[in-house]
Amino acid sequence: MQKPHLLRLFFASLFVLLLLFQFPGCGGSSSGSKGTLKVGITDKPSDAYQNLVIAIREIRLVPAGMESARDDDPGLPLLARFTTPRVIDVLQLQFVQQALGEVVLPAGIYNQVRLTLEPNPGGQGAEPANYLTLKVAPLEKIPLKTPSGQQSGLKILGRFEVKAGVINALLIDFDPNTAVVPRGNGDYNLKPTGIRLVQTSDYLADFGSLTGTVASTFKDWSSATLSVVPQGSSTPIAAGRLFSSYTSGRWQAPFSAFVPGGTYRVHLQASRFNPYSSPLTQLDKGKETPLGDIILVPAP
Repeated sequence: MQKPHLLRLFFASLFVLLLLFQFPGCGGSSSGSKGTLKVGITDKPSDAYQNLVIAIREIRLVPAGMESARDDDPGLPLLARFTTPRVIDVLQLQFVQQALGEVVLPAGIYNQVRLTLEPNPGGQGAEPANYLTLKVAPLEKIPLKTPSGQQSGLKILGRFEVKAGVINALLIDFDPNTAVVPRGNGDYNLKPTGIRLVQTSDYLADFGSLTGTVASTFKDWSSATLSVVPQGSSTPIAAGRLFSSYTSGRWQAPFSAFVPGGTYRVHLQASRFNPYSSPLTQLDKGKETPLGDIILVPAP
């Protein structure tokens, strides 16, 4: 069971983690202008929810500069379209991954993934397509309200790169404690603010995560760069940006770094703050290793 401080809500904080492994000679086109992208989905555990079920109709990728494009814009590559919606209980995917699709597409930077969901049917007693159950009442299916997910798609923000001539892999990582927002009247909304894009070396059969929260109580910050460096190396195995939101009296953003088991040091850089380096930390596959709060110190 996760500790309570790892379950606190963060409403608008997104983190993109880019793993820098490459696989020369795999996938892509002979011209070198295209790469292969595999997409999967995984999830964190929850103390409150027993099931979190979504029914996916379509998945599209959004190149940089096309964030305002319509879902039917031909410039948005289609990863997958399911004749019968792909039904996934994401809470059954802790430290495992389920493949959603694979596509060959132009190399370059992408800033968004859109998940279009099956609408929940109307009418009294209708079986919901997207729903959750609570651990205190596991037999009661509570419909998830997902209006944007059914119309324009859940817009999951995050920068990822498709490199030419290699296999690129991307995980859609749900944090149910943030993606699900109780409304106070018995309703629950599904929001993309608790969903991250994690670019990995390839599908990892089992992996671990380094987690923590970057925060500042005395000075605001908008973004920071985080990198994960293996012991004995100066080259990051992962690097990405995270973005803060003001909650609980401070500017903060949580992060999860999905990497193979090993010993790592986490480095952080933010404008107007001193650089930060964590102690060496051992990570085991299949486990979450919390680093706790990383408090930014303003530069002189």
